Amino acid sequence: MTLLTPNIFHLIATSRPAFLLLPLCSLSLALAYVISQGIYINLLHLALLLTGALAAHISVNMFNEYEDFKSGLDFNTERTPFSGGSGTLPARPDLAGSVYFGALTGLMITTLIGLYFLWIIGWGLLPIGLAGLTLIYFYTQKITRWPFFCLIAPGLAFGPLMIGGAYYVLSGHFSLAVTLGSIVVFFLVNNLLLLNQFPDLEADKAVGRRHLPILLGRKKSAWIYIGFLMATYSLIIVCVYLAFLPITGLLGLLSLALAIPAAILSLKYADDMERLKPVLALNVAITLSTPVLVAIGIIL
Repeated sequence: MTLLTPNIFHLIATSRPAFLLLPLCSLSLALAYVISQGIYINLLHLALLLTGALAAHISVNMFNEYEDFKSGLDFNTERTPFSGGSGTLPARPDLAGSVYFGALTGLMITTLIGLYFLWIIGWGLLPIGLAGLTLIYFYTQKITRWPFFCLIAPGLAFGPLMIGGAYYVLSGHFSLAVTLGSIVVFFLVNNLLLLNQFPDLEADKAVGRRHLPILLGRKKSAWIYIGFLMATYSLIIVCVYLAFLPITGLLGLLSLALAIPAAILSLKYADDMERLKPVLALNVAITLSTPVLVAIGIIL
């Protein structure tokens, strides 16, 4: 027992528990649309959706931990609370096989839940499911070497795929309003990963990655970050104007109080990693709070 318990805690660390709020915040949008429309919620399906979303996120995190250890990246990164991985495997290389098994287990759980929904709900979920599984398995191995795809893949996963798929499961159909709402999350999650790549630029480049900060540099990437922030809040306003969101959806604009300083400081300190750390924290808060605020607005 004394040997087993530390191993369990180390394995849990590789799932990056601090980041597992993200799928829950994303799913809050789909749930809010369903509640606002008075659709009966199957609690079993809701529980399976939450389980599948968490398993998918745990899987991609553990694949990332394993691949970064095997490539040697983990030995060159300067970790922050928001980037650079958990640091578990460099300290405990004997757990590498267990981490990979954990990643595969999360992928299998997600797949089985997806197959259940295909059987119960319908085959309309198949393209979403296949795209999601592809992103989970190939993100670290392949996608981080394709700059544009690396930029948009996280947002696609947590935005249109996760939110659109969840709404389809709970309602039985797709919705243009939900798709537009999911694009808010698309921009936010892309920005989350984009800014978190700034501290790891040199280490990532050394192992063959080619994301946008490597291709364009941090300053130009900061402008893309700012552009995505502007697109996020502009889309909320446009959706309210076109009645795809209720007027109370403008609650999402409250996170501008965080986004404006984040935009200014991301450009000012793009090449100063020590001063950029508070911006990384602001960025996480923006990404988590904005969809929840919009969801509250939809329900109200």
